[in-house]
Amino acid sequence: MNILINRTFSQVDRIGLWGADLPLRLFLAWEFFESGLEKLNGANWFVDLQGRFPFPFNVLPAELNWQLSLWAELICPLLLLLGLGTRLASAVLMVVTVVAIAAVHWPSHWGSLAELARGYAITDKGFGNYKLPLIYLVALLPLLLKGAGRLSLDHLLRRRFAR
Repeated sequence: MNILINRTFSQVDRIGLWGADLPLRLFLAWEFFESGLEKLNGANWFVDLQGRFPFPFNVLPAELNWQLSLWAELICPLLLLLGLGTRLASAVLMVVTVVAIAAVHWPSHWGSLAELARGYAITDKGFGNYKLPLIYLVALLPLLLKGAGRLSLDHLLRRRFAR
């Protein structure tokens, strides 16, 4: 029985070496690209939020912030999908997400941790709604720290240029 379990898990380990990061990359690519498409096809609503952006984005024009966010959310997901520049793409998307949390999803007013915790939600019921962007940050973290796995252009290029 032990041999069967060890054999099974060694096969899973081999698969994991090649594609453990792939579900994260696919999930995040879809979510961020979808957001980028909404911006591409929508009107700039950053003008209404400009004062809520953290530094240095609060001193940039709203149109520039809109363009930065739009193109980051269109290009970086494609990079994640390909596994090309995965760490850089993850870092950029983390910055976009932190700005979004600060400007849109963080509760306007909270006086205690209990009140802040009420904002850990998907829908905003007056207490913020930072749960989903926090999930994105947590999902991006392994890609930032470890990069794309073997099933990526990053790995292919690293092997090619290591020779």
